[in-house]
Amino acid sequence: MIPPDNMPEQQEDSFPISVFPEPIQEIISETKACLNYPTDYIASAICFTLSVGIGNNFVAKVKEGWDERAILYMAIIGRSGVNKSHPLSFAMQPLFELDMNSSVKYQKERKEYDRLMFASRKEKGSKEEKELPVEPVLKKFIVSDITPERLITIHQDNKRGICLYVDELMSWLKNFNRYNSGSEEQFWLSVFSGKPIILDRQGNKSSAFIKHSFISVIGTIQKGLLKELAKGERTENGFIDRILFVFPPNLKKEYWNECELSTHIAPLWESIIRKLTDIQCTTGENGELIPSKLAFSTEARSLLYKWQHMNTDLCNTESDDILVGVYSKLDIYIIRFSLILQLVRWACDEAERTEIDQTSVEGAIAIVEYFRNSAKRVQEITNSSASLEQLPTDKSNLYNALPMEFTTGEGIKIAQKLNISADAFKRFLADKKGKLFENVSHGSYKKMI
Repeated sequence: MIPPDNMPEQQEDSFPISVFPEPIQEIISETKACLNYPTDYIASAICFTLSVGIGNNFVAKVKEGWDERAILYMAIIGRSGVNKSHPLSFAMQPLFELDMNSSVKYQKERKEYDRLMFASRKEKGSKEEKELPVEPVLKKFIVSDITPERLITIHQDNKRGICLYVDELMSWLKNFNRYNSGSEEQFWLSVFSGKPIILDRQGNKSSAFIKHSFISVIGTIQKGLLKELAKGERTENGFIDRILFVFPPNLKKEYWNECELSTHIAPLWESIIRKLTDIQCTTGENGELIPSKLAFSTEARSLLYKWQHMNTDLCNTESDDILVGVYSKLDIYIIRFSLILQLVRWACDEAERTEIDQTSVEGAIAIVEYFRNSAKRVQEITNSSASLEQLPTDKSNLYNALPMEFTTGEGIKIAQKLNISADAFKRFLADKKGKLFENVSHGSYKKMI
């Protein structure tokens, strides 16, 4: 696909780290060199953490009546041992620190509140009526393993926004039907768009109303579980379309090295996040947040629309309905990434925060094109899984017996041990090329799942 004029070039299948300001690029390169953090993982985790740091404080104004929040749903894919979780923990550490400090403060305030309430109850009936103390609330950025009801309660006290962090994404998905079939999935479909949340159910002591929800979601998933991810209604109701897959090709476990991370890297990252989280929320009379709106500059808007027209053409010509759904959601994500890039550039003193400029849109285009390529690879795997399940027993056994990478000759030897002729093996290989097998080089193949 040829990008429109002025769009940044990027190496196919690699995360375009050049879209970030210099300090972020330094953090990515240093953690890659010294901690073996895969570039795609740490870069995506940084994007996610920035999204949470921005929260409901800022929105991208596309046009009158259409604002977009920096909400991200993200899945980091990789087999066990390829360093999926550590980059995410590093990126989110500033938020963990803020939550820890808030917890300590809350415990102190709660203890004092309980003391005052106990004292007021003892003095009840006295002539002197004392004003009751204000109940403290726990400020948070991160939640994990939580029901929607509890999540809403926490969000009610943290209207600037929160994120759901799950180490294993499949555990989150498997819990969707633990109470009411489909209800939790519908909840996450709704909050993806930042829609209002209303909680008013029988048995709940209190109701909740959040005018503008902001909940970003991130988790890790092993490559072998992708076929499970696509099961059920998730591919039909558009839920999978909303997930950005971080999926580096040919990722391998790396050797440790003697390189030490520069002592200024972690504080540098913390300072960037704190510059975003320290921004005081503007609130109205009813306590709802009033976000700052960043419109697109004339040049940025022109580029944004040009890309959207190209993306629309791809949607109209794509035969795979699932990919059409993914491409359609990129229309939303390009706006959100434009907002994220504009604000991180401001936080690094490389841009203003008065509007979204052309540079941010160019970067957002490069990022969504990366996620387009990732979505294609995920779809190839899920399609391959379906093809594998349809194989007759002898071919299924053959496929399982083959190593991850093999030559035609090696494959023939394995097939013959299973009483499958060389000609039958070659026909099987040719028939399933692009579905179950990928041609690495002449005479060499790789299993797709």
